[in-house]
Formats: sequence, C-alpha cells, structure tokens
Amino acid sequence: MNQPVNNEFHGAKKYVLDNELASIVNISMKLEMPLLLKGEPGTGKTMLAYAIADTLSMPLITLNVKSSMKLVEALYQYDTLTRLNDSRFGDSKRDVSNIDEYIKMGKIGQAFCAEKRTVLLIDEIDKADTDFQDDMLDVLDQMQFDIIETDKTVKTLHRPVIIITSNAKKDLSDPFLGRCNFHHIAFPDPKMMRKIINVHFENMDEKLVENAIGSFYRLRELDAIEKKPATRELLNWIRALNADPDFKAKDLVREKMPFLGVLFKKSPDYERAKNLTSRRKMF
Repeated sequence: MNQPVNNEFHGAKKYVLDNELASIVNISMKLEMPLLLKGEPGTGKTMLAYAIADTLSMPLITLNVKSSMKLVEALYQYDTLTRLNDSRFGDSKRDVSNIDEYIKMGKIGQAFCAEKRTVLLIDEIDKADTDFQDDMLDVLDQMQFDIIETDKTVKTLHRPVIIITSNAKKDLSDPFLGRCNFHHIAFPDPKMMRKIINVHFENMDEKLVENAIGSFYRLRELDAIEKKPATRELLNWIRALNADPDFKAKDLVREKMPFLGVLFKKSPDYERAKNLTSRRKMF
C-alpha cells in the first residue's frame, strides 16, 4: 500500500506562492488527488511542478500534451518496426519472441513504474480532446492500465503527485473537473511581482525595479494586445535594462522603453507598444 507523503510544500528558493496555493498543493498530495491549475501563460503553473519536485527531492516526469496525442502514447509504446527488423535480420541481442522486449513506457507509464514517488506534470491538458482527458483520468483514478499486446496490467508502485495545467483555451469536461482539485493562479499583482523579482535578483537597483514594474503593468494594459508579456518576460527585461550601461532608471518614467522585443514576441503587439511609447515621448 502506498504511503502518503508527509513533507509539505511551502515554496522554493525561486518560486513564490501565496498561502492559498500552498494549501491546495499540500491537501492534494495528502488526498492523492490530481491538482488542476488554470491561469494565463506566465503565471507559474508549469514551474510549480518543478519547484515541488526540487523542494521535496522527487523525480519529475513531464507529459507535454499535444492535440493529436492518443492516450496509449502516454502509457506505453509497442515498437513493432524494430521487432520486425530484428526478426528479419536476426542480429539483435533481444529475444524477438518476447514482446516485452519491445514495450517502452510512456510518461504516465514511467511514473507508475518509478522506484520512488514522482511528480507527474501533465502540461496543457486543454490541447487534448475530451476522450483523452476522461480516459486519462480513469487511468489515474485506477492507477493501472493494460498492455494489450502482452495481456499484462501495469500497476503503480508509488502513486505520483499529479499536477495538471490548462491555459483555459478549451473547456474541460465535467467528469474531468470532478476528479481533480482546482486552483486558478491569478497573474501576480505588483506587490507579489516585487517578491518574485526579489528572489531572482540580488542587489538590483531599487529604482530600476520599481520603474520597470510600473512600466510593465502599463504595457500589459495596452488595448488589442494578443500576447501580454508575462513574468518571464519582465525578468528578462530587467536583466536587459540592467545590462545596458547607457540606461537610466528614470528613463522609464519618461516613457523611454528600450528592448520592447524582450516583452512582446508578436509583431503587431511589438509595433503597437513601440508606437505608443514613441508618441508619449513627444509630449
């Protein structure tokens, strides 16, 4: 019988979280239920799984969901082509008559077969169709699946800590939602963003950080922006500003904002931000 994890997660050296998120993470681990995280890109959904694994010294296994993915790919793959070639040429060290030799575990299968409890990150589940979502939850509920080719059942050795992320691009089914704990990670407010920046930078110019945060949130409020800059972009922007010997923190107050390409990765967004800041500098 699997033993629940006694360790609790309260954040990591470079991952800041509030009490509500810490609570839902820990109760999900204790109840051994998947935790579904929603929120816009850049709110730290994926990095939370990395932080949990690192802090609690657990292996991390990541399943990056794709729209065309079938559930069996996440469970296991049967390498029929290699077996056929081995049987033809007869130069393999594997026993061709033993199908187990040609079964390779997928990401969920790896988590089930791991020698110690893992963190299983299922990233961007909203890319998958409803059947994939519901069938996957059946497997995660039962903690076992069948390998059809060998008529064997794979059962989990240690129930993994399961983190599932969604960018909310597609609605998830009610049965799926009913089997998960849920938390929406809101985009950090300026106060929380300052805490995040402080754990990433030591001895950074306070005025630069203060003005960069103010400018960042103003830029995020521009109309018709398709992809708003996220936390990662702000951290990289601060690095770029700090690395420029000619840049002065007070320039941000004057709407002089260099390196906008660090913040905006789509051409229309970049041009809109550039044009707006150029107009403001004229007044």
